[in-house]
Amino acid sequence: SPKDISAMILGGHGDTMVPLPRYTTVGGIPVTELISKEKLNAIIERTKVGGGELVKLMGTSAWYAPGSAAAQMVEAIVKDQRRVLPVCVQLDGEYGIRNCYLGVPVILGKNGIEKVIELDLNNEEKGLLETSRQHVQEVMEVLDKLPK
Repeated sequence: SPKDISAMILGGHGDTMVPLPRYTTVGGIPVTELISKEKLNAIIERTKVGGGELVKLMGTSAWYAPGSAAAQMVEAIVKDQRRVLPVCVQLDGEYGIRNCYLGVPVILGKNGIEKVIELDLNNEEKGLLETSRQHVQEVMEVLDKLPK
């Protein structure tokens, strides 16, 4: 069941997102033990382009998933649940990155973001996260040039 999946994705949204299969489980079992590497890679690529496909098919972006995520975050804060959730946060040295907003796991409680969780990334994952950071930074630079 999809409810049994706990996936970890870092970085920006879209083609440069960084799915982390080794931090992904299905009912507590590492996903790498349940499906082949080829199938997992196909799922990862589909995940990266899924948002763009949705926009092309519907003429709009997703609204249910972001709304659900926002509701989970509000509940974690209001009820001081100290949940580990993926949140877009300005990094201040975590993952070797400063002054850039990226999606990373955090502990979310009554004080908002109480702690950024810094996962142990291998060299390939670090490189992919840096690529994602560069893309986000480029988009931010374009937005900064727009008339205010």
